Amino acid sequence: MTLERIRRALQPGSAIGPWPGLVLCCFVALAAHLAGLAQRALGHQVIDAYVGAILIGIAIRTFAQPGRRFDKGIDFSARTLLEIGVALLGASIGYGLVPGLSLGLVFGAIVIVVFGMGLSFAIGRMLGLSKNLAIMVACGSSICGNSAIAAVAPAIRAEPPEVTSAIAFTAIWGLPLAILYPFLFDTLGLTATQYGAFAGLTIYSVPQVLAATMPIGAVATQIGTFTKLVRVMMLAPVLLVVSLANARSRNVRVTLPWFIYGFLVLVALRSLGMIPDEVRAGLLGASNLLTLIAMAALGLSADARVLLRSSSRVSLAALSSMLLIGVMGYAIVKFTG
Repeated sequence: MTLERIRRALQPGSAIGPWPGLVLCCFVALAAHLAGLAQRALGHQVIDAYVGAILIGIAIRTFAQPGRRFDKGIDFSARTLLEIGVALLGASIGYGLVPGLSLGLVFGAIVIVVFGMGLSFAIGRMLGLSKNLAIMVACGSSICGNSAIAAVAPAIRAEPPEVTSAIAFTAIWGLPLAILYPFLFDTLGLTATQYGAFAGLTIYSVPQVLAATMPIGAVATQIGTFTKLVRVMMLAPVLLVVSLANARSRNVRVTLPWFIYGFLVLVALRSLGMIPDEVRAGLLGASNLLTLIAMAALGLSADARVLLRSSSRVSLAALSSMLLIGVMGYAIVKFTG
C-alpha cells in the first residue's frame, strides 16, 4: 500500500507533481545541516539540525509563502518520508544491551516513561492542548525528544502544524535545562554515578545528556548515556500501545500502520544481532536524512502566525512536563540509591 502511495505521489499527472515541494524540502534540510556543521565548528551548537530545519521552513512559509505547486511535495515529505524514516529508526534500537544494565536503572527509566507520560499528558489536556498535541509533548518529554515526537505523530495521525508546534516548543525548553544541569551538581548532593543516572532519566535528548554529563566526568557520562538509552528503547512498546489505543478511539479496525510493523521488525532483528553494524549505520543514516527532510516539510507546512496562537500553552505544557520529570528522576535516584 505504501509503495503504491509513493508511486502515485511521484507521478507528475496533469501538473508537475511533487518535485518542486520535494526539492524545496531538501534545500531547507541542507541549509539546516550546514548550519549545524557551522555551529559545531565554532564549538557551540545551540540548535540541532532538526529544529533548525523546522525554523527555516517556518520562516519560508511565513514570509515567502510558497505557492500551491509546492504543496504536494511538502505533504509527501511530511507524511510518507517521515513514516519511512520512523520505520528505519528501528534498526538503531536493540534490547540486547538491557541485561548488562543495572535493574535499578531499567526500573527507573520505565517509571519515568510510564508515569511521566501519563502525568505530562494530563498537564497538557488541563492546559487546553488537543489530544494529539498533549500526546506528542508527553512522548517528547518522557522518552527521547524529537525522535519520539516524530515517531508517534503518524501513528496518531497528527497534523503537520501540531507536530511542528510540539517539536519546536518542547525543544525550546530542553536545551536551557540541559545547560543548567552541571551548575546544579553540587547543590543536588548526588555522586557522579547518581548524577549520571539523574541526567539520563530526565533530560530531553541524547546529545543534551552528553552536554550535561561530560563536564562532570566519564562515569557520569557513561551512566547517563546508558540510562537515556533505556528510555529510548521504550519507544517501541510505547509506539505499539499508542497506535492500538488510537485505532480503538477512532472506532476503526485495530490495524497498525505499515511503518510500525517495519519499525518493530527492525528492532527485533537488531536485538537478535542479525543487523551488522555497517548495515545499522547505513539504515540509521537514511533514517536521519529522511527525518531531516520531513522536519523541513513540517516547518514549511506551518505559518508562524498560526503557531504563536497556541505557543504559550504548548510551551507551558512542555516546561511543566520537564520539571515534573526532573522531580521524579531526582526522587528515584536520591531515595533508591
